[in-house]
Amino acid sequence: MLTVHHLSKSFDHQLLFEDVSFNLNPGEHIGLIGPNGCGKTTLVRILAGQESADSGHVSLDPDLHIGYLPQGFEPDPTETIGEIFGKAASSAEALENDLVALSAALALYPDDPALQRKYDGLLCRIQSAEAGRAAAILAGLGLSAIPSSLPAGRLSGGQKTRLSLALVLLSQPHLLLLDEPTNHLDIAMLEWLEDWLNHCPCAALIISHDRTFLDKTATRILEMDSQRRSVREYAGNYSAYLEQRQTEIEKQWNAFKDQQQEIHRMKQDIARAKAQAAYTERQASSIRIGGSDMKNKGFKSYQQGIAKKVAKKAKAREKKLEHYLASQERVEKPRRSWQIKVEFRGAPHLGRSVIHLQDVSVGYDPTFPLLRDLNLDVHAGQRIALTGPNGSGKTTLLRTIAGQLDPLAGQVRLGGSVRLGCMTQDQSGLNPRLSALETSSHAFPNETATRNFLSYYLFTGDEPLKPVALLSYGQRTRLMLALLVADGCNCLLLDEPVNHLDIPSRTQFEQALSGFEGTVLAVVHDRYFIERFADEVWWVEDGHIRRN
Repeated sequence: MLTVHHLSKSFDHQLLFEDVSFNLNPGEHIGLIGPNGCGKTTLVRILAGQESADSGHVSLDPDLHIGYLPQGFEPDPTETIGEIFGKAASSAEALENDLVALSAALALYPDDPALQRKYDGLLCRIQSAEAGRAAAILAGLGLSAIPSSLPAGRLSGGQKTRLSLALVLLSQPHLLLLDEPTNHLDIAMLEWLEDWLNHCPCAALIISHDRTFLDKTATRILEMDSQRRSVREYAGNYSAYLEQRQTEIEKQWNAFKDQQQEIHRMKQDIARAKAQAAYTERQASSIRIGGSDMKNKGFKSYQQGIAKKVAKKAKAREKKLEHYLASQERVEKPRRSWQIKVEFRGAPHLGRSVIHLQDVSVGYDPTFPLLRDLNLDVHAGQRIALTGPNGSGKTTLLRTIAGQLDPLAGQVRLGGSVRLGCMTQDQSGLNPRLSALETSSHAFPNETATRNFLSYYLFTGDEPLKPVALLSYGQRTRLMLALLVADGCNCLLLDEPVNHLDIPSRTQFEQALSGFEGTVLAVVHDRYFIERFADEVWWVEDGHIRRN
């Protein structure tokens, strides 16, 4: 279906990847993973024909219909939702017209295999595009309730992403190229999309940081290595990839340790040979020879000969070691890559009661509260995941607990020793004009200490000096994590904390939270994160919270 031949690509004279080759077969779902900035989106754009490679090429089956979901989708803001979907319906009608034309062509040339392939593929697309299917896609992605007269310019960022995904799925592609399709999807939508992909006959290449989504949908994993600028393939889903990767790392460590021992032995042999040669040479030099003392002359010459042979042997061993160290046989030390270092400092001790909600209702309109009659307690050391449909009031609840919004009814009480640390979904807690260095400097005695601290969060070189406005979303998230650490908080309110983090950074964040002794209440849809982080889950349902 699709074959990638030795692709290479550079950007601004910086190599993103080189000599990338792989195949994508019909019905196969490949997960494409790697750290932010390694070239995943660029690779998918090349496959979609949106960008060209510096070298290599992509081979596609003839008449292959590709559905491409980019990260950023901006529809015409003046077009209504009805008009946008009307175009999709017109495309379906055009398919019918194409089928009629192909039928006529086949009647004239019944033995033409290319025409037969086109006809079969088009028939399959039309047969699976029944009217109810479009309604199911819109409902599954939470778009069915949006008025058809609403201009696209009034959609939220999440609604635009879901609209783009719906249009791609409705186009009935043979091959899906999806760049982070899980962004802005709640758990119910994620499960719907997983089910849709697993029952769809099309192939898919999926960029995602959602590990559970990759576990449920991927049949193979491609890992982009930002240091080697290459791609490696692993059979199975994300969990299978993790097992294989861990086995590889363990083998590499064992081989590296054996190699280091062998190098140490070779260096000792060289040192002993050099010492023996030097000693023999000194012994020969100390022999005194008279005018006719032929016996001593011969012995001295013999000793010098031995010294030269031993020195030559040492030199040969040195060259052998040099060649070995420079050869491809040498095992590289396993690298600690992809991760940020997050270590929460000791925080003030918490009393048993951290957050108490009594008959609390939250929202913006007293007549229609988003959440109502909440009677909940959060205790010291608890890790609570708050999840549910988009727009159901999760973020509003966090803002109410943090004192940024007054409750519509009831009382919110915090324990006397609580020191709140808040991470907002929109990253509004950061001053866009200040640099990372200026933002963090209040917690450290000097610039050197601040820079050292920020380096743990991958801020190196000139990056600490960039204004926040020029940082990527991932960089801003790392900076917000750094500030929580620096401020010594003992109760964290986290609103979608892993949204803009790549997989390794999510993993490191989970490890950091496991060592944090305070309390955490996190709004999150990442099921992998929830399974490993939460000891309790709060589900938002019909304006109430159900505790699991």
